[in-house]
Amino acid sequence: MWTFGKKIAAGFALAFSLLLVIGAVSYRSTVSLTNTSYLVERSHLVLERVVSVLSVLKDAETGQRGFVITGDDAYLEPYQKAVGEVGTVLSDLRQLTADSPRQAKRVEEAAPIVAGKMAELKRTIEMRRTQGFETTAKFIELGEGKKAMDDLRVVLTEMEHDERALLKQRADEVEAAADGTKLTIGVGTLLCLLLVTGAGLAITRSLTGQIGSAVGHVQSSSAELQAAANQQATGAREQSTAMSEIATTISELLATSRQIAESAQRVAHIAAETATAARGGVGTVDRAHDSISSIRHQVDQVVAHMLDLGKKSQQIGSVLDIVSELAEQTNILAINATIEAAGAGDAGKRFAVVADEIRKLADRVGGSTKEIRGLIDDVRSAVNTTVMATEGGSKAVDAGTKQFGDVAASLKQIGALVGTTTEAAREIELSTKQQATAVEQVNLAIGNVAQATKETEATSSQTLQTAVQLRDLSRELLLLVRPQASA
Repeated sequence: MWTFGKKIAAGFALAFSLLLVIGAVSYRSTVSLTNTSYLVERSHLVLERVVSVLSVLKDAETGQRGFVITGDDAYLEPYQKAVGEVGTVLSDLRQLTADSPRQAKRVEEAAPIVAGKMAELKRTIEMRRTQGFETTAKFIELGEGKKAMDDLRVVLTEMEHDERALLKQRADEVEAAADGTKLTIGVGTLLCLLLVTGAGLAITRSLTGQIGSAVGHVQSSSAELQAAANQQATGAREQSTAMSEIATTISELLATSRQIAESAQRVAHIAAETATAARGGVGTVDRAHDSISSIRHQVDQVVAHMLDLGKKSQQIGSVLDIVSELAEQTNILAINATIEAAGAGDAGKRFAVVADEIRKLADRVGGSTKEIRGLIDDVRSAVNTTVMATEGGSKAVDAGTKQFGDVAASLKQIGALVGTTTEAAREIELSTKQQATAVEQVNLAIGNVAQATKETEATSSQTLQTAVQLRDLSRELLLLVRPQASA
């Protein structure tokens, strides 16, 4: 299957080959004509130099005759001029006839004749100068000069005859070469025209069919391209609308992410304050626990003192009979009891009153034994009640201590949880900020995609326009190759 390029190349190659053949033949004929023309010109130069030889010798002879007759040197001017020119003319003849042996031989034959003639002229001139006119005239009458000129004319006439024959031959060759060139160019041009016309018609018919078929395919393809461009433009418009909606949603998501980041930042701040407060509460609970432990220690001391007071009250009851005798000792005991009551603090105030009363009773021991016994009974009852109350307070203190420990542990746990919450809030804040950054990047990417979609839509419109132009162009091309298709 030959393609368009191969068929056109074949047509041009055929035309080029024919033109090359015609050009080669024309060049060869032109070279031949040029060479022949050069030879013709050289023949004319040879003829001109042959005439020049005779003309120079005639001028020399004319000068010689004038001088012989008159004896005036002024008549020698043609002779002197001929003496300078004759050598040049012979040299030109030798060069022009170098490629022709016959003519070169004749030139060599003519050279001594010319030299003899010039010598004869020179002798007569010298004779005229030295011997006079009569002697010179007698010498001229001998005919030596005339014989030399006749011999020279014979040689030059033969040269002229041969050169004119060559000139006629070369003229015939020029005419034959010109006729051959004309015939070659005419026939070659006619052949070239016929072959190029035939090849052009064949190529045109073949190309018309192939181009028509190709144009049909182009029309079909342009229709499909137009339909595809319509679909692409519709899809691009829908995609552009969707990109606009996505961009709006991304903008809303970006605003929400920023709000979440701000809320997470506030939560982290509040959690940090809560953790600080929890740490302060733990410190307060620890201090309260230390205070309760001190109270418990004091209560234990009060209980110990109360038990000791009960024992001493029993001793007082047992030695009540000898109270009077031991008044001084009782007074000392009362002083000691006062000291102990002062060490017991608030809980020992009652005991201090009792001790004071004991001391007073010790002063009045003698008359108040019965009152002392009643008071001792009251003291025992109060001691028992105080011991019981103190034991209950001790248990309450133990329970409070345990509860404070639980509260401290809970506060510590709350502090740990608040710390975890703070860290989580910070992570949420950081993640939300990263999410906002990512959403901004997505928003930017969506914007780029939307721009690309718009460009795609514009490109689709251009593609559609190109498809329509391609369809119209295919119709015009079909009309060019198939005019009947316009019907």
